[in-house]
Amino acid sequence: KLNIIALQDSQPERLEAFSQDLANTGIAQADLKELLDLFEHASTFGSLIQVPATFSQKLPELESKLNTALESGDIFAQQSAQELLPLLQQAKLLAKQYDAVIANPPYMGNKYLNPNLKTYLKKNYQGFEKDLFSAFMIRDLQLTKESGQLGFMSPFVWMFISSYENLRTHFIDHATITSLIQLEYSGFDGATVPICTFTLAKAHIKGFTGSYIRLSDFRGSENQAPKTLEAINNPSCGWFFNAKPDDFKKIPGSPIAYWVSEKVRGIFQSENIGEKFSVGTGLSTSDNERFIRYMWEVSAQQINSKVSKLEDTENDFYKWYFFQKGGEFRKWYGNLYYVVNWKNNGEEIKTWVVNNPKDPDTTHWSRRIFNTNFYFKKGITWSTISSGKVSFRLSAKGTMISNAAGGVFGGDSEDLLDILLCALNSKLWIDIVGIMNPTLNCSSGIIHKTPMPLLQELNSSKKMVELAQLDWDAYETSWDFALNPIIRTKELNLEQAFNTWQQQNSDAVAEMKRLEEENNKLFIDAYGLQDELTPEVPDAQITLTRADREKDSQRLVSYALGCMMGRYSLDEPGLIYAHAGNQDFDASRYQTFPADADGIIPLTEMHWFEDDATHRIQEFLTAVWGKDTLDANMQWLAESLDKKANETAEDTIRRYLASKFYKDHMQTYKKRPIYWLFSSGKQGAFQALVYLHRYNESTLARMRTEYVMPLISKMAAMVNSLQSEIE
Repeated sequence: KLNIIALQDSQPERLEAFSQDLANTGIAQADLKELLDLFEHASTFGSLIQVPATFSQKLPELESKLNTALESGDIFAQQSAQELLPLLQQAKLLAKQYDAVIANPPYMGNKYLNPNLKTYLKKNYQGFEKDLFSAFMIRDLQLTKESGQLGFMSPFVWMFISSYENLRTHFIDHATITSLIQLEYSGFDGATVPICTFTLAKAHIKGFTGSYIRLSDFRGSENQAPKTLEAINNPSCGWFFNAKPDDFKKIPGSPIAYWVSEKVRGIFQSENIGEKFSVGTGLSTSDNERFIRYMWEVSAQQINSKVSKLEDTENDFYKWYFFQKGGEFRKWYGNLYYVVNWKNNGEEIKTWVVNNPKDPDTTHWSRRIFNTNFYFKKGITWSTISSGKVSFRLSAKGTMISNAAGGVFGGDSEDLLDILLCALNSKLWIDIVGIMNPTLNCSSGIIHKTPMPLLQELNSSKKMVELAQLDWDAYETSWDFALNPIIRTKELNLEQAFNTWQQQNSDAVAEMKRLEEENNKLFIDAYGLQDELTPEVPDAQITLTRADREKDSQRLVSYALGCMMGRYSLDEPGLIYAHAGNQDFDASRYQTFPADADGIIPLTEMHWFEDDATHRIQEFLTAVWGKDTLDANMQWLAESLDKKANETAEDTIRRYLASKFYKDHMQTYKKRPIYWLFSSGKQGAFQALVYLHRYNESTLARMRTEYVMPLISKMAAMVNSLQSEIE
């Protein structure tokens, strides 16, 4: 029998009227009240409504009395009975238990619930109130007979995330997971959602072995059904698994890690990382736009790169401190773009947090500023939210971590941190973290509970960090960038220099791959997992930047612009000038290739000015590789920048600078450019770059008198000349 019913809301305020109309039926007013109270919010609570057992026993008698009233000659009693019988019917349906319950329960997180529903869940489904689907699953178990079966489709977050641990342990201890299919994120057309479908037996069967299918490796909705059928027909396919739900409790947090072998489960019996190291997150500013900048946006003189302990920040000179904020998938070292305003030990942030009008519940800065005892200490960090696998990096001394980047600190020595970093980036430990939490959010709580690896001397640890750091520092967005890597090769011409850099880069990638695979083998062998894991690392997971002729040519042009602006110099490594207002600009530091006098570089499609960008690129190439190779270098650079058949090398470079360079600059500097583009309009008759750190109150006036007005005169003269030719 199929019962389809839309639950109706009751009207508790009509209790007295119902009671009077039904006075002759013998129905107690208390029973009427309980029925009306039960369904006051029926259209909101739905089948979450639980009918108390004592009241359930009264339902047959109540129904009999209401039917009697319906057949009586009393019109008022008949009308009341007609209104109450549907409520009684839905009470009977919700009080029954069923042989099978099948559900795709509604998904809605606790913070989106209306106040009535939130209060109801907290009172009636405590421990399962984090999401509607969690409460509905518990309710569906109540609706099932002891010998009954259940089938669900739901988000698979309940299988792993800590906030659903109560639900997992309830399924493991009090029911039996009999089968489960975990779909790939894009398993539905037009939606990217983490979905699983599974069956439960209401009763707990000790030692039961369930069947599981993992479709995570098969992208697209069109693959889900065929791969499921293939797994059923061929259990040895590689994505079909048998597992005992009771074994899930051997892993901290009891994740539904059905694919894990007995050997790997044994690793979880050791102490966890949080018992030997301190694990946590750091600073939440409460207003990132106010307090956080990319390091190239601010005055370099106000960045403190040498701080080693919190007490060193108690001064009024330095304002900005390096800040780990997560970032893309990158191992060993890097993703260090940001600085945070921690002037005078975070005085402004602490004041702002306390008085933040957007968050009236904040009463003290310590609620947002965590683990200050580890600020600026050496540690290990990772992005708590990623787009795939988690990756771990060195958090060097002098760096703070944010609430978006977890951190591991302390231990008996700094060398242990190096070894732990090797373990965490090994294939085995990446899998272990994935077992505990195969979602996109890897919290510090997960790493705290991750089993502690066997720590042994690893000579490769520092080498892998060193390779990653050299790679990171080869690009302008690193604080420790010293010299463009193509120029660093000291070859005789640009083509040879790039080829040498490309080979150096290729060698570094190959060496990193060798070291990572050696690292993987060490941990695989230590735990006897040669039959389950191989040490190979896919090329895509070697997170060093690859040499690329076009991109590296664009970077060379960017570095040349930096030398023109005075940001860099061919005579000294690293940042030379990144202050404010062009004050104390020392032209004597740029002997090999002079910096521009005013930090204004025209980008014109014709050679109107001697200091335009294209002309100065020629001077730059001459300064680096000499006059004899200039033509060949210009040709090679132009070909790298998509030279057209009818263009000269100078035409190509001029076109690139006028039309494409700024787009590349915006991408490199993450839409926070240090060279600002001034343009006369869409046709770009006049364009110029101005260096942010040399801009002052006279820059625009100088641009007008030195460039715009002369250009207008030159164009007018050219118009006259062309007119004469026409005549």
